[in-house]
Amino acid sequence: MCLEIRKLSIDDGCDIYEMLQELPADENGFINSVKGKTFDEYKEWLKNSLRNSEQTGLVNGWKVPETTFWLFENNTPVGFGKVRHFLTEALLENGGNVGYAIRPSARNRGLGKRFLALLIDAGKEIGLSKALLTIRNQNIPSIRVALANGGVIEKITADRHYIWINL
Repeated sequence: MCLEIRKLSIDDGCDIYEMLQELPADENGFINSVKGKTFDEYKEWLKNSLRNSEQTGLVNGWKVPETTFWLFENNTPVGFGKVRHFLTEALLENGGNVGYAIRPSARNRGLGKRFLALLIDAGKEIGLSKALLTIRNQNIPSIRVALANGGVIEKITADRHYIWINL
């Protein structure tokens, strides 16, 4: 099995679009805003997402730069991930630095653990020294994935685990 991550590109095509249609719009707090969009709307989203990754500082007082990555297994897209370049007070409570999803047809094979490890490496390249994951308490698989990647639980609230990973 050949796994690799690739940064989002405005040239991404139907294979990515089809994966994004398979992923839920909101699952455990991971937002897929392309779900249900047309292919043309997806292409506009790619352009906006690329601009977002290239910004510096806050936009509109809240939006931080984030880079979008795809996980490919044998040249087939199987995952969607984001790495935020820094955190605001709001993102320290709800969002964190790293979020990811594996398409339903590729789940339960350990891809989440490997994808998070690759996203952590990408975070290092962006310049992060540590990464926060805020994971809903009922999302036991993601909690396990974060801990398996060296995560340390900072706190647990009524609805979330706050897990830091030193890079």
